[in-house]
Parts: sequence; C-alpha cells; structure tokens
Amino acid sequence: MIQTLPIKALDDNLLEEIGFTWHTDSDTTKYLSDRLVVISQKEAEAYYKAGNELYDMYVQAAEHVIENNLFFELGIPFNLIDIIKKSWENDVHWHIYGRFDLAGGIDGQPIKLIEFNADTPTALFETALLQWALLKENGMDESKQFNNLYEAITENFKRLITLFDDPSKFDEYYDGWKILFSCVEGNDEEEATTRLLQQMATDAGFVTHFEFLHNVRFDDEGIYDQEENSYEYWFKLYPWEDIATDEPELATTLTHIIQNQKAIVLNPAYTLLFQSKGMLKILYDLFPNSPYLLESSFEPLKGKKYVEKPVFSREGANVKIIDKNGQIISSVDGEYENYKKVYQEYVELPKDDKGMKYQAGLFFAYESCALSYRAGGDILDNMSKFAGHIIE
Repeated sequence: MIQTLPIKALDDNLLEEIGFTWHTDSDTTKYLSDRLVVISQKEAEAYYKAGNELYDMYVQAAEHVIENNLFFELGIPFNLIDIIKKSWENDVHWHIYGRFDLAGGIDGQPIKLIEFNADTPTALFETALLQWALLKENGMDESKQFNNLYEAITENFKRLITLFDDPSKFDEYYDGWKILFSCVEGNDEEEATTRLLQQMATDAGFVTHFEFLHNVRFDDEGIYDQEENSYEYWFKLYPWEDIATDEPELATTLTHIIQNQKAIVLNPAYTLLFQSKGMLKILYDLFPNSPYLLESSFEPLKGKKYVEKPVFSREGANVKIIDKNGQIISSVDGEYENYKKVYQEYVELPKDDKGMKYQAGLFFAYESCALSYRAGGDILDNMSKFAGHIIE
C-alpha cells in the first residue's frame, strides 16, 4: 500500500487564470487528484537513475534498428524513414524532452518500463507548474519534490546551440536563430503546453514566435510564419506518425528541408523510434537481464498475463489486459486498432488505500528531471487523474 496525503484542491478560477482550462473531465470529476503521493529521497534517486539508464538503452536500441533496417517491425511509416535516418546522423537534431511511463518505484516495488512518450508527451504543464502550486496552496515546502522540469528543458533548449558543451556558453555561440512553435488550433491543453515550451525557449535566450499549424508554410527551402518570416527551428506539438499518415506531402517537404539543412524540427524525427512501443521488444532482445524491462514480444505471451497495445496509441486507447489463458480481462476502445501490436508482460501498479492505482511519469531532458503520477484503474485512460508528489 502506498502512502498518500489528502490535500486541498486548487480553485478552478485560479487554474484558468494561469491557462489551465482542462481541469474538469467529461464526467464532471476533477482532473487533478486531491492526494499527493509520498515518496522518499531514496526512491526519488532510484527514479533518476532508472531514467538515465533507460535513455541510454533507447539510444543503443535506436542505433540497432537503423543499422538493421527494422523500421517495419516498429510500425514506422515508410515515408519517414529517410528523415529519421537523417536526423539521427547529426547531433544538431537535439531531443528536447520526453516522458517515461513507469510502474513501481514506490511501496517496495521495482521500477519497470511501461513505455516512452518521446515525441509529444503530455502532462508537461501539470508537472512543471501545478505540482509546485499544489504544495504551496497546502502550506507545504515547495522544494520537497523531484521536479526540475522547467529549468531542465530551458537548459536543453540552450543545448540546441552548445550541444554537448556547457549550456552556460549559449550567449557565446548564439547568433539570433529563431524558433517557431506550433500546434493544432482548438485544443487548449496542446496550446498551453506549446506556449509554455515557447516561454522556456525564450528564457533560454532564443527569439521565438507562435503560429497555429495551419498558418505555417513549408517549402523545400524552409519554414515560414504568416508574415513570411523564416525560422531555423520549428517545434511542433503534432505527432510524427500523424504527419506521415495525415499529411504525407508535409512529410516529404520536411524530409527535403532536413536534407537541405534549411531548418531543424523539434522533437527530431528519430524520436518516433523511441515513441513506438515496438521498441519495447527490441529493448528486451538487447537487454534481457535489465531490471527495468518487462518481457515483450510481437507475439502474444504464453502462460502469463500480458498487455496488448498498438505500437502507436495514447491515453490507454486500444489497450487490452489478457490473462494467461488468453481471455481479455480489461480493454479500452480507441482509434489505433489498425496499428501493429506489441505484447508486454503485465505488471501490477502500486495502489493506495482507496484502491486507486498509480503510474509514474518521469520526464527526461538531457537527464531525468521531474516526476509526477497518473492515478486510475487497471488501464490508465483519458479519465485518469494527475497526482503530484512530495518527498518526505
């Protein structure tokens, strides 16, 4: 049984003032949990270590996929293979941030990788800003968190220029390069997240601008806003796999832009390799003795309980939990059923005294940098809750 602390909820009006408008779910329940997960300093350090080691493993696995042409196994659209290879070849295509989903790490349970949201991870706004507000509003010590997300991503934007060099040298290297930030119009969460990232880049020292995706113009020579200003960097909160399937012409143009070295796209195309849940099988092949990995396969597992999930899906959509006899115990509908499937050994999530289950979200920006939790049932879908934490 994990330890949680009941807390006073943040006022809806306060949340809306700071741009957090998605505070109430469709069933009228509050999205922010009224409990904090209590962890120890030792547990926080174990999460930090796990994220760093897992990222190194993903880098090795991606190299293995590219060298052995395993794109089909991961469900990678054919029209993104060239841009993935090109972005992988040069360090200037820098990975800004991602989020590991992890089971365990608390209540004595070992940390296990569920998946890596490497391209368009959510819960950034909640983790970076609202966790601090939850502690402050409840009269707690705001510093008692594993949460350096805002500062870590800001520093990582600087590494677009300094790369592996000291990010404090940003001002010496920076030459006025601009970043355009974009998302689809009409989604409050995505817009708030994109504008928060824009603020981080501005704090890092970049000239930045925001433009909704449909107003951005692309040709083989670059990326432009409505005023025809060109940009050296483009951050899109829009999944690479959706670009491949829904905007194939854009996929082709972006490939030419990258090949012609006219602009750099964030997060890079190679993060789609990390994003694919098919990578779980590759990781297990390469690192079968890792304490962080669950058995994973492209075929249903025999004689044990497992989870079936599409290589690309979000918020638990089209996920099934299947018992050792092949019977479906729990499932969630969704729009990703046509994607290739991966099968992962089932692991029980830690529970509180109310029976609520918790999955850790560990953000990574050059290194592990912040922790938060999602709380819900057997499958954490779009009705799961965001839970903050405190180190005691």
